[in-house]
Amino acid sequence: MKTPHLYIMICLLGALQIPLQSQEPYHAYFFEGDDIVFEFDIRYFEEASRTGTFWMTDFEDIDVESVAIAGDFNNWSADEWRMKKVGEGRYQLRKRIEDFDDAFRWEFKFVVNGKFWAEPSEAIRNKGKTTPTGTFWKETYNMELYTARPDTTAEDCFFLPGYPDAEKVVLSGNFNAWDESAFTMQKVDGGWETCLSLDAGRYEYKFIVDGEWMPDPNNPQTVRNQYATLNSVYEIKRETQFRLAGFEDAEEVHLAGSFTDWEDRALRMHREGKAWVVSLPLTGGKHLYKFIVDGQWITDPVNPIKEYDWAGNLNSVRMVE
Repeated sequence: MKTPHLYIMICLLGALQIPLQSQEPYHAYFFEGDDIVFEFDIRYFEEASRTGTFWMTDFEDIDVESVAIAGDFNNWSADEWRMKKVGEGRYQLRKRIEDFDDAFRWEFKFVVNGKFWAEPSEAIRNKGKTTPTGTFWKETYNMELYTARPDTTAEDCFFLPGYPDAEKVVLSGNFNAWDESAFTMQKVDGGWETCLSLDAGRYEYKFIVDGEWMPDPNNPQTVRNQYATLNSVYEIKRETQFRLAGFEDAEEVHLAGSFTDWEDRALRMHREGKAWVVSLPLTGGKHLYKFIVDGQWITDPVNPIKEYDWAGNLNSVRMVE
């Protein structure tokens, strides 16, 4: 039979081990299949800022009744994305990855009881200084979510040949805000490799070999950065089709846009059934375009998204993700 003192000691040791049982390091979110799972764990938060004030409150003084997520992705709503309680002091919310595919990096906070904004402690790695939005939150932090993530089944792989004696090689770029530790590369035959799940777009990146930054030696496409050194450039394009229905009597139809420097005869369209079509690879982001029917420039009649350019011309808009 255990003595009372021994029993108390065992209980205390068990309590101290609770944080070690959780997934380390704590990021406040993780990827699971095609979902992003946000997770609030009170053990990693010490203080909270109260809405509309400068006051900081200890979590010990807060009786947690509800937790929500507020960020760039929901206009910082304090109650729209409510989380579900999954354990003592733990809450989760599951969202589809495709809901976050128009930016590389998002900022967010956890909102407790609709009025306390949780401030991450030093134990949380992925946090960044809050962008000033007035006088409040001047000295607080937001959590950071990067939609780019390692994926062994992804097609977009980065490979650094050589360096067999290196202890650690990291891939860093604008897809993870130039984080120096987030994407550790795996040692493979002939070098180091990691594959990422990325949307179509233009990316700048570097390798970090045992703390030393370097551009990709096998990629001739580079750009000079603010430190007068070179970043490697990687572009992901998606096959994109443009379609213009009707105009059966037209002799020639062309597509022109920001992707052709508005060259009027660069992309000739062809008849396919009752429409004129053409496909081409485009990088992610916004592209302006028009159709040219027998020399007449027109916007896309079935695309309601249009905008004026610097010269006052109205163009159709195509977003590529």
